[in-house]
Amino acid sequence: MTTLVINEDMSDEDMDKMMSAACDASALLKAISHEGRLMILCALVTGEKSVTELEELLHARQAAVSQQLARLRMEGLVSPRREGKAIYYSLADDRPRRILETIYEMFCTLPSTREG
Repeated sequence: MTTLVINEDMSDEDMDKMMSAACDASALLKAISHEGRLMILCALVTGEKSVTELEELLHARQAAVSQQLARLRMEGLVSPRREGKAIYYSLADDRPRRILETIYEMFCTLPSTREG
């Protein structure tokens, strides 16, 4: 995979590719920028959960959890699966897991274990 770097010799085609990638990255970052959505993604890193399980884990009302799941679904970050009356959610792909690992390392480790 080639990493593009903005420079004065960059072709219009490469600049367009970079702008498209920046738009995709921006959409992902906006989707996870709400603490409720971020917490849902954190809960789903360990595996599929029902809406009821997410409500209990996050101490949140069903309406709030469902609203945040709808946004995550719209952004393609979670996938639903229906089983009877229950709806289960899981991470749609590896993107959320990869970014959450970095966020966890930066913000969720104990101060005595942080490097720096």
